[in-house]
Amino acid sequence: MTRIGTSDLDVLPLSLGGNVFGWTADRDASFAVLDAFVDGGGDFIDTADSYSAWVPGNEGGESEAIVGEWLASRKPAGVVVATKVSQHPQFRGLAAANVRKAAEASLKRLGIDEIDLYYAHFDDETVPLEETVAAFGQLVEDGLVRHVAVSNYSADRIREWIEIAGRAGVALPVAVQPHYNLVHRNEVEDSIIPIAEEFELGLVPYYSLASGFLTGKYRSKDAAGQTSPRAQGAAKYATEAGLRIIDALEEIGDAHGASITATSLAWLRAQPTVVAPIASARTVEQVPDLLAGARLELSGDEVQRLNRVSEWTPSRA
Repeated sequence: MTRIGTSDLDVLPLSLGGNVFGWTADRDASFAVLDAFVDGGGDFIDTADSYSAWVPGNEGGESEAIVGEWLASRKPAGVVVATKVSQHPQFRGLAAANVRKAAEASLKRLGIDEIDLYYAHFDDETVPLEETVAAFGQLVEDGLVRHVAVSNYSADRIREWIEIAGRAGVALPVAVQPHYNLVHRNEVEDSIIPIAEEFELGLVPYYSLASGFLTGKYRSKDAAGQTSPRAQGAAKYATEAGLRIIDALEEIGDAHGASITATSLAWLRAQPTVVAPIASARTVEQVPDLLAGARLELSGDEVQRLNRVSEWTPSRA
């Protein structure tokens, strides 16, 4: 189990992404995935109020509604639920009144009294940060939210948020959610990890598997014939350099009897401040590999080999 930053949230070091619920996984498939995840020891679910507004006929909140129905049906003990605000079509931005209304709508869809971890999904520079910080602090004060967090924020804005919250005496963020994986490293390792280390923030990376590329399923830049809507995003990584990463993951995984997926997640977990990579599953069959990634321990040499093969050179070296 791993603690999220300075919070009291202690979770298996893997977060099940809810972005596919109501999109590529319907209600029944989503229930089956959630059941398999919890039955396998998982206890951390990540969603957002905007999932999955991009699907024709959806309006946003579909993922939260499915998770909420599942929670009411199963009543699982000890499950941590994270959701986000700023991108729902009816609740865009981070003005105080909007944050409040969005949180109340999320609570209703999820069928819970308190959100365990509430993210500002994307920075909103049209609103004074003092207003947003105060709004999140008030949600904690009023018992609607246990802990606050930020997603897709720059290091400078994270620092500013923390300084404002400190002066105001309101809840400090405990986590940050960046785009981070073996093929997308420099920005996070140069700026986000250092500030996470400084302020004891837990990293909960999204796109942990690079839209599926780091599962090893996509070894061609030609996505024709692929049924997954993410195939095009994954295929763009199938360069010579990208395939060297897949080959290294496969060889290291084979030594552990583990899949490329699990090995990729294990590398991410080995990075400083990372507490729980986010990965989604459309089918029950995909869940065991994700859970294996939460338990696989790579050696220092294996981690360094993957660092080298991803051809990353730290600018702060």
